[in-house]
Amino acid sequence: MAVRAQFEGNNEVGVFSKLTNAYCLVGIGGSENFYSVFEGELEAIPVVHASLGGCRIIGRMCAGNRHGLLVPNSTTDQELQHIRNSLPDSVRVQRVEERLSALGNVIACNDYVALVHPDLDRETEEIITDVLKVEVFKNTVASNVLVGSYCAFSNQGGLVHPKTSTEDLDELSSLLQVPLVAGTINRGSDVIGAGLVVNDWIAFCGLDTTATEVAVIENIFKLGHGQPSAIQTEMRDSLLDR
Repeated sequence: MAVRAQFEGNNEVGVFSKLTNAYCLVGIGGSENFYSVFEGELEAIPVVHASLGGCRIIGRMCAGNRHGLLVPNSTTDQELQHIRNSLPDSVRVQRVEERLSALGNVIACNDYVALVHPDLDRETEEIITDVLKVEVFKNTVASNVLVGSYCAFSNQGGLVHPKTSTEDLDELSSLLQVPLVAGTINRGSDVIGAGLVVNDWIAFCGLDTTATEVAVIENIFKLGHGQPSAIQTEMRDSLLDR
């Protein structure tokens, strides 16, 4: 299912949190209820309060999946130690020296593949392959180089920038090996990665996200009851007068 949340009145939940199949990181701040939304829904995996380089925007600063977590060079030793201690032993945490230091903006990944910014360093690519155990593809989403900001995908499916052409959708879909759909979040926002975090069984999106956007999210990510047939059956019945 998809759960709506806000971080101190801000709908960009993907900016302040990072969700994978093995752990969830949530930015520290006065927003205890934001943390408890995640805590309440995610009983199976650790939910960790963290900051990176003194910033709360951890969703944009780091990239990770169930195998590992990549954090920017600005991360302090104390922050790194705290994250290492809080995450499962199977998750490798690695600091990355990369000019494009907002790793969440330039890397989008699930447990098998990663889409990255075309200008990412060769060494960073190798670290991504090594730590996250994924295949790396340099690409853009609707001509945007910030792939992490303009798409979100899990092992089940993905949501990308609304202006992505059909050809690009097909190409990305075959690279990532998951079904993709072009859509929006937070009542029309195209910055998908900032407004949505998702793993294989749950998604969190901003409070402004409309019912239609939620239905699209639940369908493409195969969450809860929203299997692909639901749009053709239940929703159709409620929309059409027989």
